[in-house]
Amino acid sequence: MKLYYAPGACSLAVHITLCECALPFEMEKVDLKTKKTESGDDFLEINPKGYVPALIMDDDALLTEVAVITQYLADRVPKLSLAPPPGSLERYRLQEWLNFISSEIHKGMGIFFNQNIPAEFKKVLFDKLMLRLNYLEKRIETNLYLMGDTYTIADAYLFTILRWSRLLNIDISSWGGLVQYYERIGSRPNVQAALRAEHLIK
Repeated sequence: MKLYYAPGACSLAVHITLCECALPFEMEKVDLKTKKTESGDDFLEINPKGYVPALIMDDDALLTEVAVITQYLADRVPKLSLAPPPGSLERYRLQEWLNFISSEIHKGMGIFFNQNIPAEFKKVLFDKLMLRLNYLEKRIETNLYLMGDTYTIADAYLFTILRWSRLLNIDISSWGGLVQYYERIGSRPNVQAALRAEHLIK
């Protein structure tokens, strides 16, 4: 398998999951501005959507989108329980979390990378994001992970997006449970390995 990624982007969640699964894979960095890969290829020829992650599977088929790729990888190594069994109610709970992270946290925080957002609209978006963080805080208050006592791919995804708060100067320190959760996920050996591989930590 080959992962096309940009350091610290949402593709980090897939990178973390690949490390957790201990599956063999290659990586190639993508410049999201020029749409060129590290080896000089046109990334749009690989993934016409133009963004990461993009995973070339063992049969050379392309798979995209964090929630989909991480489920695919988790199902490759079911003994690790990174995702509940397909068809179970708990699997749908996981998908509920993945969709919430994607639509409310990923998009809700990622939009602040756009420097052209009008100030008034920015406040509306910020207030909405604060409500979503309040919701997460209440969930984490009584659980180690989003799914309870078991770490899953949803945690890798949420950790990746929460990491952006530092880049965007969004202070999450008032959500003590969420900060502890972030630190707990960040201390996992495979999370550390992915961060080092992307040169995000030493």
